[in-house]
Amino acid sequence: MTPATLALAVPYAGPRAGQFAAPLTEAFLEFGITTPQRQAAFLAQVAHESGSFRYTLELADGRGYEGRADLGNNQPGDGPRYRGRGLLQITGKANYRDCGDALHIDLIGHPELLEAPLGACRSAGWYWQAHRLNEYADSDRFGTLTKAINGGFNGLDDRITHWLKARKALGL
Repeated sequence: MTPATLALAVPYAGPRAGQFAAPLTEAFLEFGITTPQRQAAFLAQVAHESGSFRYTLELADGRGYEGRADLGNNQPGDGPRYRGRGLLQITGKANYRDCGDALHIDLIGHPELLEAPLGACRSAGWYWQAHRLNEYADSDRFGTLTKAINGGFNGLDDRITHWLKARKALGL
C-alpha cells in the first residue's frame, strides 16, 4: 500500500496516508488481508471507524463502558482506560488482553500503544483475522461484515462510500 494509493482509497486521510501506508501494508501481510477485495473492505471499515485515520482513540470518554463485565471491565476506571482504540476501536479490558496476547505487547499496562499507527493497524488486522472477516470480504458480504465489526449497521452508507472509493483505488 503506497501513500498515493491510500490517499485515493481514503481521500480525507490527507497527510495521514503517509503515516499509515507502511503500517497498513505490514498488517495486511501479517493478517492475510492480501487481495485487493479484502483490502478494499478493510479500508472501508477502518476509514469509517477512525474518521479517515483521524481518530485512533474513541472520542467518548469511556465512562459508558465502566463496570461492563461483558468487556472484562471489572475494576474502577477500566471503562475510560480501555475505551476504543486503534483503527477498529478495540474496546474493553478483555479485548485489550486478547489483542495484546496475540500481538505480544502489553496492552493492559499500555493501552495507548493502540493509538500509534503501527498498533492501530495491527490491532485492526488482529480483530479482522480473529473474527474471520476475510470470508465476508471475499464474498462481497459487506453488510454482514459491517455487522460483525459494529454490531449493527451504524454508518453503513459512509462505509459503502469508502468501500467504493477503495475498490476503485485498488483496481476493482
